[in-house]
Amino acid sequence: MTAQNSIALASEFADTAYQFSFTSIDGQPLPLSDFQGQVVLVVNTASRCGFTPQYDGLQALYDKYREQGLVVLGVPSGDFGEQELADEAEIKRFCEVNFNIDFPMTEKNHVKGDNAHPFYQWSAETAGFMARPRWNFHKYLVGRDGQIDSWFSSVTSPQSEKMETAILRALAQPAG
Repeated sequence: MTAQNSIALASEFADTAYQFSFTSIDGQPLPLSDFQGQVVLVVNTASRCGFTPQYDGLQALYDKYREQGLVVLGVPSGDFGEQELADEAEIKRFCEVNFNIDFPMTEKNHVKGDNAHPFYQWSAETAGFMARPRWNFHKYLVGRDGQIDSWFSSVTSPQSEKMETAILRALAQPAG
């Protein structure tokens, strides 16, 4: 079985986001099951993008709602315009120095196409064609039940009323 087939197979049989795992920016396993019962905002990020200032808003959301169960998860990707730095150490340093990021980050991943991380393949299948990332800083909101609650395009600011309303609604739901 090729790696591509195993990725497709993994995303095809998943019922919830909790069945997927990333690798942290520090190289450690980062299973989404660690966040079971929480609301997770998964964002594909890039360090050299016009939307990069959204890091400030993402950190502000994390600071504001983490005690209520919100996790922001940054997923660096160079899939759109190769706007991400070359390696994890550079990405981590950039995020800490420029934006004081302390929410979890993954290693660099593909978020589109046949080589997309299985979470992104599953999300695209679950949420539909229009919900697929089309640029950096696309956002998936995963509810406490591990299902895609909503999604937001790159142009949606983390501080937008639309996003905060969706987060508050998801936080108000009981864990699955």
